Amino acid sequence: MLKISGLQVNYGGIQAVKGVDMEVRQVELVTLIGANGAGKTTTMKAITGLKPFSGDDITYESKSIKGVPAHELLKRGLAMVPEGRGIFARMLILENMQMGAYLRKDKDGIKSDIERMFGFFPRLRERATQFAATLSGGEQQMLAMARAIISKPKLLLDEPSMAWSRRSSKWCARSRRKA
Repeated sequence: MLKISGLQVNYGGIQAVKGVDMEVRQVELVTLIGANGAGKTTTMKAITGLKPFSGDDITYESKSIKGVPAHELLKRGLAMVPEGRGIFARMLILENMQMGAYLRKDKDGIKSDIERMFGFFPRLRERATQFAATLSGGEQQMLAMARAIISKPKLLLDEPSMAWSRRSSKWCARSRRKA
């Protein structure tokens, strides 16, 4: 599904990523592990079209994505939950979730998926009509995850460690047992 060969990414004269090779097959869970500053986020930004890269290539569904803009990759089913959450702070929680479906046309499916996300993250349901900026860091991460899942991605990249508190994890685990 995703193949990275000899990935290199630079920030000006600084080489942030050098020679990354990785493959992700369909229905496979892969973890990229490294210390702070090792290039994990930069690698993910290159995969999602948010950062230009050099080196060999990145292929998604057997097609090169070099130079393909992020919005086109989203249309092809590649989504990312960014470490910094990237929520729309001045929009309601429900509106943020609806933004995840902006490429979708199936209104009933969208409504059903939003309800499903409220099942996974009950705290979001409780606060659905509040501005997203009022959420804690962990709750904002839940919202970013829900929004990405609602886009119906074929491949979802996630940086879950940022602001994912123990309390948030308990809500998520509890709601999964119910689902």
